[in-house]
Amino acid sequence: MLEWPARILFPPVCAGCRRHVSRPGVLCGACWPRLTFLEKPWCPVMGTPFSHDMGEGFLCGEALADPPPFERSRSAVVYSGVACDMVRGLKYHDRTDLAPWMAEWMLRAGSELLAEADIIVPVPLYWRRFFKRKFNQSAELARALAKASGLRFEPAAVTRVRQTLPQVGLERREREDNLRGAFRIPPEGALAIAGRRVLLIDDVYTTGATVRAVTASLKKGGAGAVDVLTFARVLPAGGEGDFQLDATVLI
Repeated sequence: MLEWPARILFPPVCAGCRRHVSRPGVLCGACWPRLTFLEKPWCPVMGTPFSHDMGEGFLCGEALADPPPFERSRSAVVYSGVACDMVRGLKYHDRTDLAPWMAEWMLRAGSELLAEADIIVPVPLYWRRFFKRKFNQSAELARALAKASGLRFEPAAVTRVRQTLPQVGLERREREDNLRGAFRIPPEGALAIAGRRVLLIDDVYTTGATVRAVTASLKKGGAGAVDVLTFARVLPAGGEGDFQLDATVLI
């Protein structure tokens, strides 16, 4: 009986553009074509999609040339179109209401990682940035994933001990230098991760410099293994042409 008054006072809006829609967590007809889901076949390590099935165990060039410290990485959508709008809305415009819907897509993309994970850990913010923003977008996604999956949420397992420059516009080597020594495992975090398989959560995978740095700290701190799950993934220019939208997937 309380649903109708709530819908009148707070009508559901599109997760992308905020047009009115039929129910919470769906995209409108204009935003839906602007979203590209990452689908199999993909590299079993990096989650980078292939244009066609390359056979079991076939690795992408990045996994072969520069093996990551984490075991596997997966992302739900390509960082373009409405996915950019959602990430920016969550990150810069206090749209924390988007986190549960974004996490639903991440659940689907990272089902194999979630099935094997022991705990969920977000990429941390430096404390000054956290107090300025009032929340950590990666932690909001991780919290929603933990609630949906039943896994333990450990937001303080790793801390950012040094303020870094914004990563936007930096080349990969500059990003790595920028993050060197930025993360640390506190004593209580070491207890939480000891020998466990950690699922590390972030909003966007760009060059991988951030999750590589956090993974290195987690492993040094005693984690048994680390997988990475992000909402969106930046792909090389022209890399979306081989993808097909899965119109059966709703937030």
